[in-house]
Amino acid sequence: MCVIIIKQQGLKVSAETLKTSARINPHGLGIIWLDTYEVEYHKSSEHHKLNTDRPYIAHFRYATVGVIGRANTHPFVCGKRENELLMMNGTIKGLGNTKMCDSKVLANNIGDIPRHLWDKELSQYDCRFITANIHSKSFQIYNKEAWHQRNGVWYSKDNVLEDNYIAVYGTLKRGYTNYWNYLSASKFVGKGKTEDKYPLVVSGLPYLIEEQGVGHNVNVDVFRVTDALVKRLDILEGHPKWYRRKQINITLKSKVIVCWVYFNIKETSQGKHHHSTFIQKTQAWIYKEPKFQSFDNYGTISHRKKYNEPQAKKMFADWFEDVSDDTPEFDVKNELPMCVACYNDLVFDGFNNYHCSSCNTWHSEADVLRKF
Repeated sequence: MCVIIIKQQGLKVSAETLKTSARINPHGLGIIWLDTYEVEYHKSSEHHKLNTDRPYIAHFRYATVGVIGRANTHPFVCGKRENELLMMNGTIKGLGNTKMCDSKVLANNIGDIPRHLWDKELSQYDCRFITANIHSKSFQIYNKEAWHQRNGVWYSKDNVLEDNYIAVYGTLKRGYTNYWNYLSASKFVGKGKTEDKYPLVVSGLPYLIEEQGVGHNVNVDVFRVTDALVKRLDILEGHPKWYRRKQINITLKSKVIVCWVYFNIKETSQGKHHHSTFIQKTQAWIYKEPKFQSFDNYGTISHRKKYNEPQAKKMFADWFEDVSDDTPEFDVKNELPMCVACYNDLVFDGFNNYHCSSCNTWHSEADVLRKF
């Protein structure tokens, strides 16, 4: 996964974006300060250091290859070229090992290549790169067409720009079936209710109908999501032909925020029972993110741990509610592993890697998101 952020003097990256960058990429933070070209290495949790007017290039790491620790935190010195540094966002199949990440191997390799050939060398990979020269105090962006700009700041991926609030009332709610495929990596803001009354109908699956003042103040879960994820949810919901995405007011504790909500435009509420909430019986598999290991730790990466249902209920009691016995139970045991970049299903290559045909990325076993 990973993300590189390039910010010039006087610009600002929101604290929320920095928190999201650290949450999604918890395995190390490297900073090149562009006013001095000094380099610092930190834990991702120290993202507050970037809440500054100072210009910088920052790299938040999500470990796919190599151990978690200072040795694999970007940037890397390019071989014997001590003044040249490399940052990378992406994965290169075949590079790296259990100790050394693929980016560090690549940095060592390009150190043996003439400097004027670096652009040709790096452009062959479907990754985003930065090289910086701390002597000449300059840097270069590679594969620029794959980057994203927001308010003058460059991002190697836009999955940290969770600028949209979305309120969900059905199978996308936290812990429910579609949550794992779509929203599990997004920021959960909290539980709320629609400010106005709407009819929520449950007929196999739940759907909300845009008849304001009818029904109940519907219970929803609110998330912050990226533009790319909104497009994926539009496809899931059949927007705008079957469901239509609209912004309405959601009451969240003591404040009201404007959120996107999907309304069913094919159904009416006449003669149907209206609900205030949808409850789905799900298997309670809860995941725990691996903690950031110390810089001296060269063990293997500890991946997500599975908790059994009693443990999960004790830890996250507000996730579980009583349901009737006739509610169908969702079986997740046969689900395919998911891509950490776009959350689509992965295909195993028969060795130790998985391929995503949706975003054309490769992932190691440790990098795979599983739902069981």
